[in-house]
Amino acid sequence: MRVVPTWQQLRDVKLSEYTDAADGWGKVSSRCNADKDRVDNGMYAHITAQKGEAADAARGDVHQLSRNYQYLHTECGLIRTALNGLAAELAAPQRKLKQALEDAEDLKFTVKPDGSVEYPSASTVLAPGTHTAQDGAPVPYLPGKAEGIGSTDPNKGKAEDIAQRLGDAVREANEVDARYAGVLRELRAEPGLTVSDRTLADAARDTRALQDAAGKYADDGKIPKDRSPAENAAWWKGLTQEQRDEYATLYPASVGALDGLPSTVRDDANRMVLAETRAQTRLELDSIPKAPQEYVQNPSGQYPAVVRNPAWREWDEKYGKRFAELTANEKGMAAIQSRFDATGKEGLPEAYLLGFDEKGTGRAIVANGNPDTADHTAVYVPGTTSRLEGVGGDINRMTETWLETQRWAPGQNVSTVTWLGYDPPQSIVPEAMEKGWAHDGSPKLLRFMDGLETTQGGAGSSHTTVIGHSYGSTVVGDASQRGDLKADDIVVAGSPGMLTGKAGDLDTGKDHVWSEAAWDDPVPAGGKVAGLGGYTWGVETWNGIPFNAGYVQTVPSDELFGAHRMDVDTSGHSDYWTRDSESLKNQAKVVAGRYDDVTED
Repeated sequence: MRVVPTWQQLRDVKLSEYTDAADGWGKVSSRCNADKDRVDNGMYAHITAQKGEAADAARGDVHQLSRNYQYLHTECGLIRTALNGLAAELAAPQRKLKQALEDAEDLKFTVKPDGSVEYPSASTVLAPGTHTAQDGAPVPYLPGKAEGIGSTDPNKGKAEDIAQRLGDAVREANEVDARYAGVLRELRAEPGLTVSDRTLADAARDTRALQDAAGKYADDGKIPKDRSPAENAAWWKGLTQEQRDEYATLYPASVGALDGLPSTVRDDANRMVLAETRAQTRLELDSIPKAPQEYVQNPSGQYPAVVRNPAWREWDEKYGKRFAELTANEKGMAAIQSRFDATGKEGLPEAYLLGFDEKGTGRAIVANGNPDTADHTAVYVPGTTSRLEGVGGDINRMTETWLETQRWAPGQNVSTVTWLGYDPPQSIVPEAMEKGWAHDGSPKLLRFMDGLETTQGGAGSSHTTVIGHSYGSTVVGDASQRGDLKADDIVVAGSPGMLTGKAGDLDTGKDHVWSEAAWDDPVPAGGKVAGLGGYTWGVETWNGIPFNAGYVQTVPSDELFGAHRMDVDTSGHSDYWTRDSESLKNQAKVVAGRYDDVTED
């Protein structure tokens, strides 16, 4: 697509035709996004609980329809952005060219079809007549200066200047056209109705290509970085709807990560990233040869009877690490998709993907229900060994919390959020014994909570509870002491310590700090060994009976810490969210603000 190879075409091109076409593609993109939401949260939700071969087939068809709409939303959005970018970037050289043409007309010069400029001689030395100036003149016209090399004709310099400006405008326009033409040529779909992993991976490549081509038009550098959620929100509100759509389409990962933006916006952007990342992951997995059998019979017939297969060793050295990484990421992404697919089951609300990144240990922030409009919001911070691979278990905990909280808050909007938004320690020893993970994670939690309050409309718009499990409670404790957590209540389960010895040091106040610890959960005691608690002067008691006094270390399950110690009927470190348990019910009562119904030790 070469639309402006000559100055005449640059002069005549109607840029409004490109912006009008962009508007049309934008409407199609928005419609496809809305249709995808209806498919996911309407059609799929109605068949998710049905069983049988017909139901399975229907779910597969609806799932494919959702992928199709996702792809169309992305590709049509890219076409819109490309056309708008093309028009915007062609506007400047077109203005330059038209100004040069006006100057030529005012001077009674003639611009010829090849871009040269014919001018009458104004020299008193040269013979009268007309002469021609070419693009690339050796000396531009500058008033009061020499009018060209070896020339006393003032019109010569003026004509050379106009020819140069015409050529510059055409060259600039052709550079713009070449950048966008390559991208637009690639924005085409494969034949058929099936959007495959390869198709979605191609959409990701298209996005990267347009980022390179349209960087001057929609610059990633204009997206706020390291700003407060309020500043992020102000930037977003200052954009037109078309600009918002373009940034979300062109830079979905950046937009999806911005605390302070509406949850619906972040969800749309992050789902796009998830779909394309998962497609690329599965394609790469499929490209890795199947692993040979790891152990084979010892060819020597001697002891040991089986030995490691040399072919497997070679495969493992070449592919093993990457295969493990991809498999782990696919497991986590499949768990997120499973939650999307569960909408409507047991009355579960729509899910919102508020954050996603597969790199490192991974990021996943998944909400049950829209937190922006929730009457009661819970944010769950997982602990040691949490990563994208195992995020399904964390999501299930907040699903159970939502179901139980809804029973205690009938007729009210509830949102429960799994916040894997930091790097948890990946080993009990030595990583979970260190405070640095909490110091690194707490600013991220504070920023997320601040963003949540921003999108909810300010303090008091939603009753908010932060739930910290295991080392996640250490992150919560550090966040609560170093800044405003923006929470009404704090619940901790199996806490190794909150880096303080008193519940009153947390910014919710001691009356709104709640603790659960199973009788056989070893983590609270282990937290003291690691020094993750805090020291305070006082008398330690067990069921009211003193057993120690002085400057002692406490964790939330200790009576001296001063938190509400809720009844627990589960065992171990990971069962606090067992369905129908008193452990889960007590957490849900706090989330619902039903404090008087909580049962305590």
